[in-house]
Amino acid sequence: MNAIPTTMMILAQVATDQNAETTSQIQSIWDFVLKGGPMMIPIGLCSLIALTIIVERLTSLRRQNVIPPDFLPTLRDALDHGDGNRSKALDLCMNNGAPLASIFHAGVKRLAEPVEVLEKHIQEAGQRAVFQLQKNLRGLSVIGAICPLMGLLGTIFGMIKAFQTVASSGEALGKTELLAEGIYQAMITTAAGLLVAIPVIIAYHLLCAKIDRLVHEMDRMTLEFVEQYAYAPQTDANAGLRIQQGNGADLPDGAAAANSY
Repeated sequence: MNAIPTTMMILAQVATDQNAETTSQIQSIWDFVLKGGPMMIPIGLCSLIALTIIVERLTSLRRQNVIPPDFLPTLRDALDHGDGNRSKALDLCMNNGAPLASIFHAGVKRLAEPVEVLEKHIQEAGQRAVFQLQKNLRGLSVIGAICPLMGLLGTIFGMIKAFQTVASSGEALGKTELLAEGIYQAMITTAAGLLVAIPVIIAYHLLCAKIDRLVHEMDRMTLEFVEQYAYAPQTDANAGLRIQQGNGADLPDGAAAANSY
């Protein structure tokens, strides 16, 4: 007769332990967020902001958006067949929103000026283009740095709350599961901060490497442009001066008369 109540007590204890274990387990991502505490809110916001920046930069840094494949051949054609009029080439650069076009606009606009002045303006335009390519990357760097710190802060708050609960509970003496449950819930924020920070840092360095490759290619194209069009007018002018001197034009009357004999 006494076996039945004893069996029922054992089953009730097992059911209680199972319910407690189910309560302490994380069943879904939303449960993971809820058990992390209030610091999960800024960590979650940082993850959304980082995802937005990464998608925006991946779209903007596509090669055809930075270095349009048909831009440079069209610009060369406008300069080579423009009969000395650079307005068509300038309009082409202004109507194209690519960073490369802004650099070449500064170069085409000052082709008639000395090479030193031309190179200075191209360098300044290049710096502005690089700044445009690096837009919002500082935000990724900040998010990658502060997310682990926010996770650590949330863990500290959680452990403080866990020890406070154990200290204020009269039945907590000898029940380590109360302290363990509070600690593991507090560690969730550290895990969340690292889960956000690691992919963000990887994405940041990948985007920086992509920008470096694009800048190197734009620098090469700009150098070829300067060598082709900045030095050519000076060479042609010197050649024209030598032809004029050879024909006796612009020489004094005596020298021209001497050349006629």
